[in-house]
Amino acid sequence: MNKRQKRAKIIASALRLFSKQGFYKTTMCDIADTLQISEGTLYNYFPSKMSLATAAISHVTGKMAIDLRYINNKSIPATEKICEFVRSYFCFIQKNPEMVEYFFQVYLSNREIFCDEDDCGFSLAKEFIEELERLINDGVQTRHFTQENFFIAFSSIMGILGSITFLYNEGVLQKPLDEHCDEIAQAICRALQS
Repeated sequence: MNKRQKRAKIIASALRLFSKQGFYKTTMCDIADTLQISEGTLYNYFPSKMSLATAAISHVTGKMAIDLRYINNKSIPATEKICEFVRSYFCFIQKNPEMVEYFFQVYLSNREIFCDEDDCGFSLAKEFIEELERLINDGVQTRHFTQENFFIAFSSIMGILGSITFLYNEGVLQKPLDEHCDEIAQAICRALQS
């Protein structure tokens, strides 16, 4: 296993523990024990739990950015890109529940952890945010969307997806997540068209 693969394995293990136990209750010793490596080896990759937490956010949002970039590169209307993004996002949260749980439980719920950063951790999700902005701008330029204010458009998309993710994780949806794709995509498109 090369250094990059080992680093990814450490991040994956930390994501599981952070999402299960919470950021504050998880220790570097817990992470090392789970991986069956020494704590010293862990510190060779990440000098602190904070550096591991920030790497985990970049890892999660980086994976979502790759999926969204692929969609953005397609020559299809922005409304179809929204549909594909919703499907991709739902697939992602079903395959990677610990990543999504970490994003909501640690990154969004414990902002104080990341507020030592100049932008309170906003730059950690930079790739994903840039791809989302690209999707929104494409929709505005092609007149599929009228909402030009990025922050309102971003909130419309992520608010809806965040809410449905919460409901999914709580087990209260009355039908499988995949069956909500079209209506969620339509709701997002309506929000971006107002």
